[in-house]
Amino acid sequence: MSILSSVVVELSATAEQYDRTQASGAEVLNMVVLDNIFIFVCGVLVLLMQAGFALVEAGLTRAKNAANIMMKNMMDACIGILAFAAVGWGIAYPGTFNGWLSSAGLGIGGFFDGALVDLSPEAVSSDGFYPLAVPVDFFFQAAFAATAATIVSGAVAERTKFVGYLLYSVLLTAFIYPMVVSWKWGGGWLDELGFIDFAGSGLVHMTGGFAALAATMVLGPRIDKFDEDGNPRGLPGHSIPLAMVGVLLLFIGWFGFNPGSQLQADLMVPIIAVLTMFSAASGGVAGMAVSWIKGGKPDVSMAGNGMLAGLVSVCSGIGEFDWFGTIATAFVAGTLVVFSVYAIERLRIDDPVGAFSVHGAAGLWGLVATGLFATTTPINGATESAGLFYGGGFGLLGDQIIGGLAIAVIVFAVSYIMFTALFRLGLFRVDAEEERIGLDICEHGSAGYGPELLTVV
Repeated sequence: MSILSSVVVELSATAEQYDRTQASGAEVLNMVVLDNIFIFVCGVLVLLMQAGFALVEAGLTRAKNAANIMMKNMMDACIGILAFAAVGWGIAYPGTFNGWLSSAGLGIGGFFDGALVDLSPEAVSSDGFYPLAVPVDFFFQAAFAATAATIVSGAVAERTKFVGYLLYSVLLTAFIYPMVVSWKWGGGWLDELGFIDFAGSGLVHMTGGFAALAATMVLGPRIDKFDEDGNPRGLPGHSIPLAMVGVLLLFIGWFGFNPGSQLQADLMVPIIAVLTMFSAASGGVAGMAVSWIKGGKPDVSMAGNGMLAGLVSVCSGIGEFDWFGTIATAFVAGTLVVFSVYAIERLRIDDPVGAFSVHGAAGLWGLVATGLFATTTPINGATESAGLFYGGGFGLLGDQIIGGLAIAVIVFAVSYIMFTALFRLGLFRVDAEEERIGLDICEHGSAGYGPELLTVV
């Protein structure tokens, strides 16, 4: 038995022996405070991912669009959080909390009505923990909504009107993402089916990834991306160091994404954190190795995308995986992302940062992998069905495939209609001259870099 396996068994046994429902009043209060502070810190780490997304996108695109990219990512957080609070929160978690646009007074009562925690014994869930206070629960979930929105930014980089992008961000965080979340985390039909998505391979990443695919198909490729025969041309980004710093910031942010999804500060958190590390390492190695074999040299951006794809892929099953399932899932994702990027280009779809490949393709694989690698003794103590490779048969695998297909089809269809409407209204794509000049000047009136730097980058 490996060291990690021994630790998992020991911590799982310890967690089972300690029953929160038998704690004293003072112990309960301390646990509630700890849980809420823990989720708050995890929410901060998830918000840090906005900086990571911004740097990855800016680094992998041209310097003349850097300020526009920073503005889009910042507004995804600002507008996305407000839209999620106003409308999306109530859609995502129906019957539990209301959005600010509730029927109460000025429309702000619904969010605050349940701000305190019920510390009565009846409030303890079947998992043995008290519900989070509404403010910290909203804080954490709003950070997830902003993450889903900003995935699209990289796919539509360098040719999108800012006003159209703002409208998209509102619609995704207020309606599309909350609708999908309600299916599982809100207790909807996928939850009843037995579908597993611990930290959002499907609900978060596939939503952003398939919305990104729809956006790129409606928007069309950048000028000069493809020659007259349809062959892709390289439009290299202006700063690989910026992009790789962004990848590492996203890696750090994932320690809020995955461990925070445990929703309590218990002994499983460090195990989930270690498995998260393994997924990043395995995906990064796969991305590097496959790009090296395929292209003759190890590609830096592919290694970075491999790391991110590995992290995306384990979000679904990390609460159910052992070390082997985690590493295997991430390695396949790191391999898949390289082939997906090339396949997307062959279809003449221009995705400058590989957003669909990292989040859509790897997210879908993560759902399927959960149906394969979920163990019979999940590390979070749950009792869901095991995956195919662990003696559970095809039941869970079938549930995962159904959930993945539902997310892919519905999100893509709704997003395609939305982006088509924006395009036909003239709100989505800039004209050719503006694209050649750069969106920093044409959309915002100032460059992301000074003239002396632009001559270099």
